[in-house]
Amino acid sequence: MQLISVNIGQERTLQIGNKIETTGIYKFPTNESVEITTLGIQSDFIASKKHHGGPDQAVYIYGAPDYDWWSTQLGREILPGTFGENLTIGELESARLNIGDRLHIGTTILEVTAPRIPCGTFAARMEDPYFVKRFRDAERPGVYCRIIREGNVKAGNGVSLEKRNASETVPVIQVFRDYYNKNKSEELIRKYLNAPVAFRVRVQLEEELKRLSMKQ
Repeated sequence: MQLISVNIGQERTLQIGNKIETTGIYKFPTNESVEITTLGIQSDFIASKKHHGGPDQAVYIYGAPDYDWWSTQLGREILPGTFGENLTIGELESARLNIGDRLHIGTTILEVTAPRIPCGTFAARMEDPYFVKRFRDAERPGVYCRIIREGNVKAGNGVSLEKRNASETVPVIQVFRDYYNKNKSEELIRKYLNAPVAFRVRVQLEEELKRLSMKQ
């Protein structure tokens, strides 16, 4: 695989419903070598730190095959960075990844922690009020990653995938689907909690587990 594009977020305003909000979803390619630290790309603008960024969601990745699929669906070319990803990778389909899989890019190592859950900002960026549902139905979420080893990346770098070595794997697509499932079993929740999921996902799962135990 190859790193097709490194995309840096710029501070922009975006109308979401009746509100004007500041966002970093507009990301644009750079040809420069970029340093990635435990908190992501330093020059990447993040507006909503409650939902984006942080050590467990330091970098968002999307794959070129998924972009190709969207281009066919939408009838137009979708350029790298359009979905707000930091890294666009050729031959990568996010639905095939597992939580805990690692990507070696340049001098960095990234670990998959969570799928992307679409929001109203994303729909406004795509100028389609129905895009949240379309994105959910497409099941091509892209992935958030934590940084295992800091380093530098540049468009054109090779990318290698190291699959998580565990007795039980948690597919990214399963986590994505079950985000919308409010009746998860205790067994399933504990399975997810045993995986290296992002902190925000872990908090949600622990809350669900607590509510489940209170019903028993």
